[in-house]
Amino acid sequence: MLHVLIVSYTGSEEDAAPFVRDHVEYLERHHADGVFLVSGPTVPSSQGGAIVAYGVDRETIERISAEDPFVVNGVATHTITTIEPGRVHPALAAPLSAPHRCRNADRPVGLIPLQ
Repeated sequence: MLHVLIVSYTGSEEDAAPFVRDHVEYLERHHADGVFLVSGPTVPSSQGGAIVAYGVDRETIERISAEDPFVVNGVATHTITTIEPGRVHPALAAPLSAPHRCRNADRPVGLIPLQ
């Protein structure tokens, strides 16, 4: 299962600023455990961000979503859309069809910065 999390600021981007460091640590932790595949700010960034998650059920992604420091501190909400992939681009077919095993945080996967 795939989950698309839309992170929407409840106020301004400046309201979220004090929690960015903790939010980034949250993102890195869930990228390292293999659950978050992609994350980043929206364009424009004042809207919030988006996360694509994989390999966990709806209940688990709701729990993970509630742990985001942005959510905990009331500066953002997450809207979760769960997708059961029906058609997949060939570049994603192998990773999405393989049995998913979350990695331990002490064995991080490599992240590819796109900027």
